[in-house]
Amino acid sequence: MDILNTFRISGSALQAQTTRLNTISSNLANVETTSTPEGGPYKKKSVVFQSTPLSFQEQLEGIRGGAQGVSVTKITEDTSAPRKVYNPSHPDAKEDGYVEMPNISVLEEMVDMMSATRSYQANVTSIKMAKRMAMKALDIGR
Repeated sequence: MDILNTFRISGSALQAQTTRLNTISSNLANVETTSTPEGGPYKKKSVVFQSTPLSFQEQLEGIRGGAQGVSVTKITEDTSAPRKVYNPSHPDAKEDGYVEMPNISVLEEMVDMMSATRSYQANVTSIKMAKRMAMKALDIGR
């Protein structure tokens, strides 16, 4: 595999994980948001990844050796019903005293954040190692 392919593939993964981390951060920041401009409570967002297919030119030239990167195809919103919390003194409470809250688990979001952070770190390590190998190859040539 070409060293530039390593950079391309890891770079695409870094971009995807950055989007994932930003989405998780948004979910955590809005865990108590009961009113949005669209109406109703904040809806949890999730990132959908897809492998990046080879372009026709890359397939023709055999670039990447069949390896593929990753990209974010879309960011989806949770369609499940919001959780209801009894708090009649809340400004967004309904007549029955219940407030519709976002259906976000802080624990699940933190686990997802740790996973995304570790994936990001693994790709940074991959780039660093490819860089070291390239530098060692240049040192051999001296």
